[in-house]
Amino acid sequence: MQPLVSIITPVYNNAHVIAETIESVLAQSYTNWELILVDDASSDRINAVLKPFLTDKRIRLFTHKHNAGAASARNLGTKNAQGAYIAFLDADDLWKPHKLQVQVEDLWHNKTDVSFGSYAWIDAKSQSLHKKVFALKHLSYGKLLKANYIGNLTGMYNTEKLGKIYTKDLKKRQDWLLWLEALRRSDKPALGHQETLAYYRISEGSLSSNKLNLVKHNFNVYRKGLGFPFLKSTLYLILFLYEHLLVKKRLIKATA
Repeated sequence: MQPLVSIITPVYNNAHVIAETIESVLAQSYTNWELILVDDASSDRINAVLKPFLTDKRIRLFTHKHNAGAASARNLGTKNAQGAYIAFLDADDLWKPHKLQVQVEDLWHNKTDVSFGSYAWIDAKSQSLHKKVFALKHLSYGKLLKANYIGNLTGMYNTEKLGKIYTKDLKKRQDWLLWLEALRRSDKPALGHQETLAYYRISEGSLSSNKLNLVKHNFNVYRKGLGFPFLKSTLYLILFLYEHLLVKKRLIKATA
């Protein structure tokens, strides 16, 4: 029997794009999945948009009474996940139809415990921005510690091997902490696909708004998320800035 994949999607005032996101899940060639939607106390017409999709028994909706943030929403989704594998898809991003099939094969054949892939950028109207972020073919914990090389919309991990992974409630970069924990638990490097598996929607605020925020949020990953001492956190932040600005940047390439 094909293993069940749990897809976790936090939702917060995404009524204008969530239907397209869910359609990209429904279009998957791999069909043994459950989609766990976690509404983080939205104030838009999200319930009306979601209602027709909830007739599909594979789609479940959980609701926060008060806005608690992305980390809390993902953790609630993880708590209720029933799948052997867990994947993440934010409410404004999209998947290519073969995305799940490719990654299930990675985990099912024990090639890796953590699979991820390349993704392309689209704008608010789902039009190509002619940019692609290429995945590394193999990714170790040590390399991931220097910068976040896993696009969360492409990541999948094996819960039967690694257990369920919950992330700390940082304002930003919770996904990076999650993938660090996944690779810390695994005895294999993550496997990255060069082909495009997903589309990341670039909107105002998607990219780092300023250098100060870049420094602050990433320092918090080391200091608060990983519990490193202040000096060690500072040293890793310097490594991060070098890796992020001079090394990782080379993986973003123009496309036709």
